[in-house]
Amino acid sequence: MKAFSFVHAADLHLGYSQYGLEARREDFDKAFEELVSKTIELKPDFMIIAGDLFHHARPSNATLENAIRNFSRLREAGVPVLTVDGSHDSAPNIVTGTILNPLDSAGLICHLPRHNRACWRKQECCYVYGVPNYRTRRKTEELLPAFMEQNKPTPDQSLFNIFVFHMALDLPSVKPPYMEAEASPELVPEGFNYYAAGHIHSRYRENFKTGLLIYSGCTETVNYDEAKDKKGFYHVKVDEKGEIIPEFIELESPRKFIVLEQDFTGLTSSRITESVVQLVKGADEEGVIIIPVLKGVLPAEASRADVDVALIRSTAERALLVHPIVLLRESEVSEEIIRSIFEGESKDLRTKAFEYFLQIFSERYSRDEAERIARIAVSLVEPLTKKQEEKVKQTIEEFLK
Repeated sequence: MKAFSFVHAADLHLGYSQYGLEARREDFDKAFEELVSKTIELKPDFMIIAGDLFHHARPSNATLENAIRNFSRLREAGVPVLTVDGSHDSAPNIVTGTILNPLDSAGLICHLPRHNRACWRKQECCYVYGVPNYRTRRKTEELLPAFMEQNKPTPDQSLFNIFVFHMALDLPSVKPPYMEAEASPELVPEGFNYYAAGHIHSRYRENFKTGLLIYSGCTETVNYDEAKDKKGFYHVKVDEKGEIIPEFIELESPRKFIVLEQDFTGLTSSRITESVVQLVKGADEEGVIIIPVLKGVLPAEASRADVDVALIRSTAERALLVHPIVLLRESEVSEEIIRSIFEGESKDLRTKAFEYFLQIFSERYSRDEAERIARIAVSLVEPLTKKQEEKVKQTIEEFLK
Protein backbone atom coordinates (compact mmCIF):
# COMPACT_ATOMS: atom_id res chain seq x y z
CA MET A 1 0.00 0.00 0.00
CA LYS A 2 1.25 3.47 -0.88
CA ALA A 3 1.57 6.10 1.85
CA PHE A 4 -0.88 8.99 1.58
CA SER A 5 -2.61 11.70 3.63
CA PHE A 6 -6.05 13.26 3.82
CA VAL A 7 -7.85 16.11 5.58
CA HIS A 8 -10.86 15.35 7.78
CA ALA A 9 -13.20 18.25 8.57
CA ALA A 10 -16.87 18.49 9.58
CA ASP A 11 -19.57 20.85 10.83
CA LEU A 12 -18.62 23.95 8.87
CA HIS A 13 -22.20 25.32 9.08
CA LEU A 14 -21.70 27.74 6.20
CA GLY A 15 -24.45 30.36 6.03
CA TYR A 16 -25.19 30.49 9.77
CA SER A 17 -26.12 34.10 10.61
CA GLN A 18 -25.74 33.46 14.33
CA TYR A 19 -27.69 35.91 16.54
CA GLY A 20 -29.11 37.36 13.30
CA LEU A 21 -25.76 38.94 12.41
CA GLU A 22 -24.39 39.10 8.87
CA ALA A 23 -20.92 39.39 10.44
CA ARG A 24 -21.33 35.91 11.90
CA ARG A 25 -22.32 34.46 8.52
CA GLU A 26 -19.13 35.96 7.14
CA ASP A 27 -17.16 34.43 10.05
CA PHE A 28 -18.18 30.92 9.02
CA ASP A 29 -17.13 31.72 5.44
CA LYS A 30 -13.74 32.95 6.67
CA ALA A 31 -13.18 29.75 8.63
CA PHE A 32 -13.88 27.71 5.49
CA GLU A 33 -11.54 29.88 3.44
CA GLU A 34 -8.77 29.33 6.01
CA LEU A 35 -9.48 25.58 6.05
CA VAL A 36 -9.10 25.49 2.26
CA SER A 37 -5.89 27.56 2.31
CA LYS A 38 -4.29 25.34 4.95
CA THR A 39 -5.40 22.23 3.06
CA ILE A 40 -3.77 23.46 -0.15
CA GLU A 41 -0.55 24.11 1.80
CA LEU A 42 -0.61 20.58 3.26
CA LYS A 43 -1.12 18.99 -0.18
CA PRO A 44 -3.17 15.97 0.96
CA ASP A 45 -4.40 13.34 -1.48
CA PHE A 46 -8.02 14.27 -0.73
CA MET A 47 -10.34 15.99 1.74
CA ILE A 48 -13.29 14.53 3.67
CA ILE A 49 -16.16 16.73 4.92
CA ALA A 50 -18.24 14.61 7.30
CA GLY A 51 -21.54 16.50 7.10
CA ASP A 52 -23.09 19.89 7.90
CA LEU A 53 -21.14 21.71 5.24
CA PHE A 54 -24.09 24.12 5.22
CA HIS A 55 -26.22 25.28 8.14
CA HIS A 56 -29.40 25.25 6.06
CA ALA A 57 -30.67 22.79 3.49
CA ARG A 58 -31.15 25.75 1.14
CA PRO A 59 -28.21 28.15 1.65
CA SER A 60 -28.28 31.73 0.40
CA ASN A 61 -26.71 32.73 -2.92
CA ALA A 62 -23.88 34.53 -1.08
CA THR A 63 -23.06 31.41 0.94
CA LEU A 64 -23.29 29.16 -2.10
CA GLU A 65 -21.07 31.46 -4.15
CA ASN A 66 -18.38 31.45 -1.45
CA ALA A 67 -18.54 27.65 -1.22
CA ILE A 68 -18.18 27.30 -5.00
CA ARG A 69 -15.22 29.68 -5.04
CA ASN A 70 -13.36 27.71 -2.38
CA PHE A 71 -14.19 24.29 -3.84
CA SER A 72 -12.86 25.59 -7.15
CA ARG A 73 -9.57 26.46 -5.42
CA LEU A 74 -9.33 22.88 -4.14
CA ARG A 75 -10.10 21.48 -7.58
CA GLU A 76 -7.42 23.64 -9.16
CA ALA A 77 -4.97 22.41 -6.51
CA GLY A 78 -5.84 18.79 -7.38
CA VAL A 79 -7.49 17.97 -4.03
CA PRO A 80 -10.71 15.90 -4.42
CA VAL A 81 -13.41 16.62 -1.82
CA LEU A 82 -15.52 13.71 -0.53
CA THR A 83 -18.71 14.53 1.36
CA VAL A 84 -21.68 13.10 3.21
CA ASP A 85 -24.69 15.15 4.26
CA GLY A 86 -25.39 16.16 7.85
CA SER A 87 -28.44 16.89 9.95
CA HIS A 88 -28.52 20.50 8.68
CA ASP A 89 -27.82 20.05 4.97
CA SER A 90 -29.50 16.68 4.37
CA ALA A 91 -32.23 16.52 1.73
CA PRO A 92 -35.47 18.18 2.93
CA ASN A 93 -37.42 15.71 0.78
CA ILE A 94 -36.90 13.05 -1.88
CA VAL A 95 -38.01 15.30 -4.75
CA THR A 96 -35.60 18.23 -4.24
CA GLY A 97 -32.63 16.32 -2.80
CA THR A 98 -29.69 17.84 -0.95
CA ILE A 99 -27.86 20.96 -2.14
CA LEU A 100 -24.74 18.78 -2.25
CA ASN A 101 -26.06 17.01 -5.37
CA PRO A 102 -25.64 19.99 -7.74
CA LEU A 103 -22.16 20.62 -6.32
CA ASP A 104 -21.40 16.98 -7.12
CA SER A 105 -22.80 17.34 -10.65
CA ALA A 106 -20.59 20.39 -11.18
CA GLY A 107 -17.53 18.29 -10.33
CA LEU A 108 -16.68 20.35 -7.24
CA ILE A 109 -17.21 17.52 -4.77
CA CYS A 110 -17.84 13.78 -4.74
CA HIS A 111 -20.96 13.28 -2.65
CA LEU A 112 -20.42 9.68 -1.58
CA PRO A 113 -24.03 8.53 -0.88
CA ARG A 114 -24.98 9.57 -4.41
CA HIS A 115 -22.33 7.49 -6.17
CA ASN A 116 -22.28 3.86 -7.19
CA ARG A 117 -21.87 1.72 -4.04
CA ALA A 118 -21.48 4.96 -2.05
CA CYS A 119 -17.72 4.80 -2.36
CA TRP A 120 -14.58 6.33 -3.82
CA ARG A 121 -11.21 4.66 -4.37
CA LYS A 122 -7.67 5.86 -4.81
CA GLN A 123 -5.57 3.26 -6.54
CA GLU A 124 -3.11 1.41 -4.28
CA CYS A 125 -4.11 3.62 -1.33
CA CYS A 126 -7.60 3.63 0.06
CA TYR A 127 -11.29 2.81 -0.11
CA VAL A 128 -13.71 5.46 1.23
CA TYR A 129 -17.38 4.66 1.95
CA GLY A 130 -19.98 7.21 3.12
CA VAL A 131 -23.60 7.08 4.32
CA PRO A 132 -26.39 9.70 4.41
CA ASN A 133 -27.74 11.35 7.54
CA TYR A 134 -31.33 10.50 8.54
CA ARG A 135 -31.68 13.09 11.35
CA THR A 136 -33.42 10.94 13.98
CA ARG A 137 -32.62 7.65 15.65
CA ARG A 138 -35.86 6.04 14.51
CA LYS A 139 -35.23 6.89 10.85
CA THR A 140 -31.56 5.91 11.11
CA GLU A 141 -32.39 2.49 12.53
CA GLU A 142 -35.00 2.00 9.80
CA LEU A 143 -33.21 3.42 6.75
CA LEU A 144 -29.46 3.03 7.30
CA PRO A 145 -29.46 -0.80 7.17
CA ALA A 146 -31.52 -0.60 3.98
CA PHE A 147 -29.06 1.85 2.44
CA MET A 148 -26.09 -0.37 3.29
CA GLU A 149 -27.92 -3.42 1.97
CA GLN A 150 -28.42 -1.65 -1.35
CA ASN A 151 -24.88 -0.19 -1.30
CA LYS A 152 -22.89 -2.87 0.47
CA PRO A 153 -19.71 -1.62 2.13
CA THR A 154 -16.79 -3.66 0.79
CA PRO A 155 -13.61 -2.68 2.64
CA ASP A 156 -10.48 -4.02 0.96
CA GLN A 157 -7.94 -5.40 3.41
CA SER A 158 -5.10 -4.62 0.98
CA LEU A 159 -6.02 -0.92 1.22
CA PHE A 160 -6.70 1.63 3.96
CA ASN A 161 -10.46 1.77 4.56
CA ILE A 162 -12.38 4.85 5.68
CA PHE A 163 -16.02 5.01 6.82
CA VAL A 164 -17.58 8.51 6.69
CA PHE A 165 -20.75 9.43 8.59
CA HIS A 166 -22.54 12.27 10.38
CA MET A 167 -24.17 10.87 13.50
CA ALA A 168 -23.78 10.89 17.27
CA LEU A 169 -22.98 7.31 18.20
CA ASP A 170 -24.58 5.92 21.33
CA LEU A 171 -21.34 5.66 23.27
CA PRO A 172 -21.13 7.04 26.84
CA SER A 173 -17.90 8.85 26.01
CA VAL A 174 -19.30 10.44 22.85
CA LYS A 175 -22.89 11.54 23.39
CA PRO A 176 -23.38 15.13 24.66
CA PRO A 177 -26.23 15.53 27.20
CA TYR A 178 -28.26 17.79 24.86
CA MET A 179 -27.96 15.66 21.72
CA GLU A 180 -29.87 12.53 20.77
CA ALA A 181 -27.65 9.59 19.80
CA GLU A 182 -28.79 8.70 16.30
CA ALA A 183 -27.13 5.30 15.95
CA SER A 184 -26.00 2.39 18.07
CA PRO A 185 -22.40 1.26 17.45
CA GLU A 186 -23.78 -2.03 16.13
CA LEU A 187 -25.12 -0.23 13.04
CA VAL A 188 -21.61 0.81 12.02
CA PRO A 189 -19.81 -1.90 9.99
CA GLU A 190 -16.52 -3.57 10.90
CA GLY A 191 -13.47 -3.72 8.68
CA PHE A 192 -12.56 -0.03 8.51
CA ASN A 193 -9.30 1.54 9.65
CA TYR A 194 -10.61 5.07 10.16
CA TYR A 195 -14.11 6.24 11.09
CA ALA A 196 -14.40 9.88 9.94
CA ALA A 197 -17.27 11.35 11.94
CA GLY A 198 -19.22 14.58 12.12
CA HIS A 199 -22.05 16.03 14.25
CA ILE A 200 -20.28 16.29 17.63
CA HIS A 201 -18.84 19.81 17.74
CA SER A 202 -15.97 18.99 20.09
CA ARG A 203 -12.88 17.03 19.07
CA TYR A 204 -13.05 13.36 20.03
CA ARG A 205 -10.78 10.39 19.38
CA GLU A 206 -10.80 6.75 20.50
CA ASN A 207 -10.16 3.24 19.24
CA PHE A 208 -13.37 1.84 17.78
CA LYS A 209 -14.13 -1.59 16.31
CA THR A 210 -11.30 -2.35 13.87
CA GLY A 211 -9.93 1.17 13.65
CA LEU A 212 -9.81 4.72 14.97
CA LEU A 213 -12.92 6.89 15.51
CA ILE A 214 -12.42 10.65 15.20
CA TYR A 215 -14.88 13.53 15.43
CA SER A 216 -13.01 16.55 14.06
CA GLY A 217 -15.24 19.13 15.79
CA CYS A 218 -16.64 22.30 14.19
CA THR A 219 -14.68 25.05 12.45
CA GLU A 220 -16.50 27.97 14.15
CA THR A 221 -18.46 28.39 17.39
CA VAL A 222 -22.01 27.18 16.74
CA ASN A 223 -23.17 27.15 20.39
CA TYR A 224 -21.70 29.35 23.12
CA ASP A 225 -20.90 26.35 25.34
CA GLU A 226 -18.40 25.21 22.68
CA ALA A 227 -16.45 28.48 22.91
CA LYS A 228 -13.65 26.93 24.96
CA ASP A 229 -12.97 24.23 22.34
CA LYS A 230 -10.27 24.77 19.74
CA LYS A 231 -11.63 24.94 16.20
CA GLY A 232 -9.97 23.18 13.30
CA PHE A 233 -9.57 19.92 11.38
CA TYR A 234 -7.38 16.83 11.17
CA HIS A 235 -4.57 16.17 8.75
CA VAL A 236 -4.22 12.38 8.76
CA LYS A 237 -1.06 10.72 7.46
CA VAL A 238 -1.05 6.98 6.68
CA ASP A 239 2.22 5.16 6.05
CA GLU A 240 2.92 2.06 3.93
CA LYS A 241 2.03 -0.24 6.83
CA GLY A 242 -1.32 1.46 7.44
CA GLU A 243 -0.16 3.23 10.61
CA ILE A 244 -2.22 6.36 11.31
CA ILE A 245 -0.74 9.70 12.36
CA PRO A 246 -3.59 12.20 12.93
CA GLU A 247 -2.56 15.83 13.52
CA PHE A 248 -5.06 18.45 14.64
CA ILE A 249 -4.64 21.74 12.74
CA GLU A 250 -6.08 24.70 14.65
CA LEU A 251 -7.76 27.53 12.73
CA GLU A 252 -6.86 31.11 13.58
CA SER A 253 -9.87 32.93 12.09
CA PRO A 254 -12.75 31.87 14.43
CA ARG A 255 -14.13 34.80 16.42
CA LYS A 256 -13.38 34.97 20.13
CA PHE A 257 -16.21 34.27 22.58
CA ILE A 258 -16.02 35.33 26.24
CA VAL A 259 -18.45 33.38 28.42
CA LEU A 260 -19.13 34.99 31.81
CA GLU A 261 -20.96 32.37 33.88
CA GLN A 262 -21.87 33.29 37.46
CA ASP A 263 -24.28 32.25 40.21
CA PHE A 264 -26.34 35.17 41.57
CA THR A 265 -28.37 33.27 44.15
CA GLY A 266 -29.96 35.57 46.72
CA LEU A 267 -29.31 38.85 44.89
CA THR A 268 -32.07 41.19 43.82
CA SER A 269 -32.67 41.88 40.12
CA SER A 270 -31.13 45.37 40.34
CA ARG A 271 -27.98 44.04 42.07
CA ILE A 272 -27.66 41.33 39.43
CA THR A 273 -27.96 43.93 36.65
CA GLU A 274 -25.24 46.09 38.27
CA SER A 275 -22.91 43.10 38.72
CA VAL A 276 -23.33 41.85 35.17
CA VAL A 277 -22.78 45.34 33.74
CA GLN A 278 -19.43 45.50 35.56
CA LEU A 279 -18.48 42.01 34.35
CA VAL A 280 -19.24 42.97 30.75
CA LYS A 281 -17.25 46.20 31.01
CA GLY A 282 -14.27 44.25 32.34
CA ALA A 283 -14.44 41.74 29.46
CA ASP A 284 -14.99 44.27 26.67
CA GLU A 285 -12.59 43.66 23.76
CA GLU A 286 -12.59 44.63 20.11
CA GLY A 287 -14.81 42.33 18.03
CA VAL A 288 -15.51 39.68 20.67
CA ILE A 289 -18.87 38.12 21.53
CA ILE A 290 -19.63 38.31 25.24
CA ILE A 291 -22.06 35.76 26.69
CA PRO A 292 -23.09 36.54 30.29
CA VAL A 293 -24.75 33.39 31.70
CA LEU A 294 -26.89 34.32 34.71
CA LYS A 295 -27.58 31.43 37.07
CA GLY A 296 -28.99 31.02 40.57
CA VAL A 297 -32.21 31.34 42.55
CA LEU A 298 -33.76 34.77 43.08
CA PRO A 299 -35.20 35.87 46.45
CA ALA A 300 -38.98 35.69 46.82
CA GLU A 301 -39.54 39.37 46.02
CA ALA A 302 -37.40 39.34 42.85
CA SER A 303 -38.40 38.53 39.28
CA ARG A 304 -36.39 37.45 36.23
CA ALA A 305 -38.27 40.06 34.20
CA ASP A 306 -36.75 42.84 36.33
CA VAL A 307 -33.19 42.07 35.26
CA ASP A 308 -32.33 44.87 32.81
CA VAL A 309 -31.21 42.77 29.86
CA ALA A 310 -31.33 45.78 27.50
CA LEU A 311 -28.85 47.68 29.69
CA ILE A 312 -26.54 44.66 29.84
CA ARG A 313 -26.63 44.31 26.03
CA SER A 314 -25.73 47.99 25.52
CA THR A 315 -22.86 48.06 28.04
CA ALA A 316 -19.94 47.02 25.83
CA GLU A 317 -18.36 49.55 23.49
CA ARG A 318 -15.90 47.41 21.51
CA ALA A 319 -17.48 43.95 21.47
CA LEU A 320 -19.39 42.80 18.40
CA LEU A 321 -22.26 41.60 20.60
CA VAL A 322 -23.34 41.04 24.19
CA HIS A 323 -25.83 38.18 24.36
CA PRO A 324 -27.10 37.48 27.92
CA ILE A 325 -28.42 34.02 28.76
CA VAL A 326 -30.81 34.32 31.71
CA LEU A 327 -31.12 30.99 33.51
CA LEU A 328 -32.18 32.50 36.84
CA ARG A 329 -34.89 30.67 38.75
CA GLU A 330 -37.46 32.41 40.86
CA SER A 331 -38.01 31.16 44.42
CA GLU A 332 -39.81 27.86 44.52
CA VAL A 333 -43.58 27.81 44.90
CA SER A 334 -45.24 25.02 46.82
CA GLU A 335 -46.53 22.02 44.89
CA GLU A 336 -50.11 22.82 45.95
CA ILE A 337 -49.94 26.34 44.52
CA ILE A 338 -48.40 25.15 41.24
CA ARG A 339 -51.07 22.48 40.90
CA SER A 340 -53.89 24.93 41.57
CA ILE A 341 -52.52 27.40 39.04
CA PHE A 342 -52.16 24.85 36.25
CA GLU A 343 -55.52 23.30 37.06
CA GLY A 344 -56.93 26.78 36.68
CA GLU A 345 -55.43 27.08 33.16
CA SER A 346 -53.42 30.19 34.04
CA LYS A 347 -52.52 31.62 30.66
CA ASP A 348 -49.96 34.09 32.04
CA LEU A 349 -47.89 31.47 33.85
CA ARG A 350 -48.04 29.08 30.91
CA THR A 351 -46.89 31.86 28.60
CA LYS A 352 -44.08 32.78 30.98
CA ALA A 353 -42.98 29.15 31.25
CA PHE A 354 -43.06 28.77 27.48
CA GLU A 355 -40.90 31.87 27.00
CA TYR A 356 -38.43 30.62 29.61
CA PHE A 357 -38.06 27.21 27.94
CA LEU A 358 -37.88 28.81 24.49
CA GLN A 359 -34.95 31.00 25.52
CA ILE A 360 -33.04 27.97 26.83
CA PHE A 361 -33.61 25.72 23.82
CA SER A 362 -33.08 28.47 21.20
CA GLU A 363 -29.36 28.35 22.00
CA ARG A 364 -29.02 24.82 20.69
CA TYR A 365 -31.85 24.31 18.19
CA SER A 366 -33.56 26.07 15.31
CA ARG A 367 -36.49 28.36 16.15
CA ASP A 368 -39.12 25.83 15.05
CA GLU A 369 -37.48 22.97 16.95
CA ALA A 370 -37.00 25.14 20.07
CA GLU A 371 -40.70 26.08 20.03
CA ARG A 372 -41.69 22.42 19.68
CA ILE A 373 -39.53 21.37 22.64
CA ALA A 374 -40.75 24.33 24.75
CA ARG A 375 -44.38 23.34 24.18
CA ILE A 376 -43.61 19.79 25.26
CA ALA A 377 -41.83 21.07 28.38
CA VAL A 378 -44.84 23.20 29.38
CA SER A 379 -47.27 20.34 28.71
CA LEU A 380 -45.30 18.13 31.11
CA VAL A 381 -45.67 20.45 34.11
CA GLU A 382 -49.29 19.62 34.92
CA PRO A 383 -49.00 15.79 34.74
CA LEU A 384 -45.76 15.99 36.75
CA THR A 385 -47.42 17.97 39.57
CA LYS A 386 -50.33 15.50 39.55
CA LYS A 387 -47.92 12.55 39.46
CA GLN A 388 -49.62 11.19 36.35
CA GLU A 389 -46.74 8.93 35.34
CA GLU A 390 -48.48 7.34 32.36
CA LYS A 391 -49.34 10.72 30.83
CA VAL A 392 -45.76 11.91 31.35
CA LYS A 393 -44.42 8.75 29.72
CA GLN A 394 -46.85 9.05 26.80
CA THR A 395 -45.94 12.70 26.20
CA ILE A 396 -42.21 11.93 26.18
CA GLU A 397 -42.64 8.95 23.85
CA GLU A 398 -44.66 11.05 21.40
CA PHE A 399 -41.95 13.70 21.49
CA LEU A 400 -39.18 11.16 20.78
CA LYS A 401 -41.09 9.87 17.77
